[in-house]
Amino acid sequence: MSQILLITSSPRVESYSTRVAGKLAQKLASRPGSNLTVRDLTRPPLPHIDDSFAVARNTPLELLTSAQKSALSLSDDLLAELFAADTLIIAAGMINFGIPSSLKTYIDYVVRPGVTFRYANNAPEGLVRGKKVYLVVARGGIYSRGAMEAFNFQDTYLKAILGFMGITDVEVIAMEGIGFGPDAAETAVTTALARVDAIAP
Repeated sequence: MSQILLITSSPRVESYSTRVAGKLAQKLASRPGSNLTVRDLTRPPLPHIDDSFAVARNTPLELLTSAQKSALSLSDDLLAELFAADTLIIAAGMINFGIPSSLKTYIDYVVRPGVTFRYANNAPEGLVRGKKVYLVVARGGIYSRGAMEAFNFQDTYLKAILGFMGITDVEVIAMEGIGFGPDAAETAVTTALARVDAIAP
């Protein structure tokens, strides 16, 4: 059975990234033997990590107290979803050149030493392998080239942190220029949906 995990992070109800990522998820899930899990990071939002989590994540498993295990329980649930998935679809709009805070909070929960990465021979080693990821991203301007390319901390960051965890099979579906007016936005969405059709005919 193929397990698909759709992660949405836009604070907007009418979100371009969520719309296109949802279409991709539906197509992949329509294949026989597929199962879809949806994780909306904004409804309800995840609580930001705190001191109890920060201490517990760096404590060896055999030394964890019951309170520390409780502090890690949400992270454990999110990691179970992540490891169970064969395919991940992550939807994110660009906010202030980066990703939504809801998605950053999710990342803080799942990037855990000894679970999703470790250090061996003084180098990091990702422990999450064998997964395909589609990044469905939307941004108001053009950041894939030109003067604003250096300000793209959206899919560039996501690819870096996924690679740190061992996930390197990453495909980006980007909608750019959606802030240039309704026609430009619709063109960007139409182009992205054509990419979706090509990925999952």
